[in-house]
Amino acid sequence: MSKLELSGGPVLTESPPGAVPVGVVPAGVVSGGAAVLGARDADASREDLWLSLADAVVNMDEDESARLSRESLRRRYDAYETIDRGLAKGMERAGRLFEEEEYFVPELLLCSDALNAGVEVLKPSLAGAADGEARCRIVIGVISGDTHDIGKNLVKLMLASGSFEIFDLGRDVEPELFVDKALEVGAGIIMVSSLMTTTMEGMREVVRIRDKRGLKDVVRVAVGGGPVSQAFADRIGADAYSPNANHALRLAGRLAKSMPGRPDRSR
Repeated sequence: MSKLELSGGPVLTESPPGAVPVGVVPAGVVSGGAAVLGARDADASREDLWLSLADAVVNMDEDESARLSRESLRRRYDAYETIDRGLAKGMERAGRLFEEEEYFVPELLLCSDALNAGVEVLKPSLAGAADGEARCRIVIGVISGDTHDIGKNLVKLMLASGSFEIFDLGRDVEPELFVDKALEVGAGIIMVSSLMTTTMEGMREVVRIRDKRGLKDVVRVAVGGGPVSQAFADRIGADAYSPNANHALRLAGRLAKSMPGRPDRSR
């Protein structure tokens, strides 16, 4: 590089032909920083939409829930994540408001309607999530001593979107009733929920009764809920553990595939 000295001026450096001036990014080249910022913006935009979707559920706004769900599909966001991190989060917030007595049953039902409005929009994108296991029947409920059913209802909603046939026993269900119902309807999966550490042992009893009746090979037991973990599921002999509603649908599909047959209802 040569130096050109101008009278009374600074010394300038002359760049060779074809050199790119400092600080100028050549055409067609994306700087690493810009790429990182773009990815962060995309993540922020996704999170903002999910937060707005949760707000729509809490605000009992069916139209907004449906509109934002359509927007999520337009942006090609994952439908499962949209439910789990948007709609379901909103319902969880509504459940807390109910427990704090800021919301009552009418408000909770309206929140549920808003959630369902979003799920209906997303449902076509969930089609086939259970890999054709639409004939599989599932018994679901909250174990005895526990009346918290928001999480169970979210799981039920997800399973229904995957075309499973659901038999909901509700809340505060005795362990034996889970197995009785599975035998009655020929269900291949039992899903048991608990949100209280004091009621978790009832899940062990469901597994024990299932095994005592010789159904271990034909009826799968899955457990879930706030205090439940994979380690606990392993300890009580459950076949599976699900941490959330989104995971429960995929889990049910895998369990359905693993079943060699259906329970004998005459037993």
